[in-house]
Amino acid sequence: MTTKTATTVTNASKPAAAADWNARVPKPRKNRYRWLIILALVAVYGWAFAGVPFTGLKETAGQITKSILAGVFAPDWDYVYLPDGEDLLRGLLDTLAISIGGTFLSTLICIPFAFWSATNMSSSRAVSSLGKIALSFIRTFPEIVMAILFIKAVGPGSFAGMLALGLHSVGMLGKLFADEIENIDRGPLEALTASGANRLQLLWYAVIPQVLPGFLSYTLYRFEINVRSAAILGVIGAGGIGTPLIFALSTRNWDRVGIILLGIVVMITAIDAISGFFRKRLI
Repeated sequence: MTTKTATTVTNASKPAAAADWNARVPKPRKNRYRWLIILALVAVYGWAFAGVPFTGLKETAGQITKSILAGVFAPDWDYVYLPDGEDLLRGLLDTLAISIGGTFLSTLICIPFAFWSATNMSSSRAVSSLGKIALSFIRTFPEIVMAILFIKAVGPGSFAGMLALGLHSVGMLGKLFADEIENIDRGPLEALTASGANRLQLLWYAVIPQVLPGFLSYTLYRFEINVRSAAILGVIGAGGIGTPLIFALSTRNWDRVGIILLGIVVMITAIDAISGFFRKRLI
């Protein structure tokens, strides 16, 4: 009798427990503003395309796309190298040279900034904060703005593009280098300090061996980014493959635009593959 009563009480308590659990589970709220957000997005897109002349747009866009694709898949190989210097190969080599020079320049400049910004290498937190503020200030200026300033200062050409990439990359590389320095193991530093090593010996034997692989990896990664940026800077006169690209666009030479785009894609893909291989080895 006692067993039946206990079973009955247990069975009776199950619906109550389930109801209590369902009451505690929060029900999903209906988004009242969902349709309002959708209508706002539709209105924004409608306003954006309101001034586009659709008359003849389909035919023109199709012809341009066909010509560019023809330049990509059936390029004029005579344009790869021309005696007058306005060829694809020299433009790509200029872009590569701008990227290498800008990356090398930024690496040399940002190393002192990195040690200045690292909290474990500065004399106080206020000093390292000043270094971080300086790097943040440098990062605020895009490459395009710096390229325009250097074009006005040193004239159009590859040198202006190299200076723009070099100065802009200091901000980002300096931040990454500072983070790498702050994450070092302090064990070797303490061991060398206990043995009477000076600051130069601490830097050479305890800090540099730990941060060098990270520095090289970040430098290669930044080099990949600079290759893409150098291809754009030529559009405003900072040298590289962007200069013949903007000329081809302005003269509506779509076949040449296609082969330039093909060259940019091939170069960036090859550089990404090579850089990724070396970065894996370093890490």
